[in-house]
Amino acid sequence: MNFVEPIRDPTKVHDICNYLKRENPRNYILFLLGVYTGLRISDILKLKVKDVKNKSYITIREKKTKKQRIIQINPVLKRELKTFCKDKDLNEYLIKSREGCNSPISRSMAYKILREVAEMFGLSNIGTHTLRKTFGYHFYKQTKDVVTLQRIFNHSHPSITLKYIGIEQETINKAIKDFRI
Repeated sequence: MNFVEPIRDPTKVHDICNYLKRENPRNYILFLLGVYTGLRISDILKLKVKDVKNKSYITIREKKTKKQRIIQINPVLKRELKTFCKDKDLNEYLIKSREGCNSPISRSMAYKILREVAEMFGLSNIGTHTLRKTFGYHFYKQTKDVVTLQRIFNHSHPSITLKYIGIEQETINKAIKDFRI
């Protein structure tokens, strides 16, 4: 399994959002959910319209950890979800597949969507975890609060969180680059 990176450049994140909003509203919502909630792709894909429509929080039981999480819906995400969910049935999957009656896209389809976008925007080392890592990276850069991020991600130690979001490697690279004898 390859190590995937966050999207560190906020301009790229916004450019991808603008592109997806124009080209494919479903994929746009998939991307937004990842970068604004930090949820794993497995948890995003199981969301239904009723889980987010007219809500301020997303309440889920995480697939991986089996722990319950309550996630505040960011105002930007809330506005976009309101528009996206307007005429949808409450029992419809949010990230609905075009195949079958009412099922979410597969994890492999989510990966394919993200890889195509990454290629279009010149990004490498991108995968489904990129969305979660992008959330973590920008949350940390804005707040410098690794402890809260550690709790959000349910990591056992802050060093794991910093490594996960790529801050540890970024710090090492900068230190080596700036090093002079």
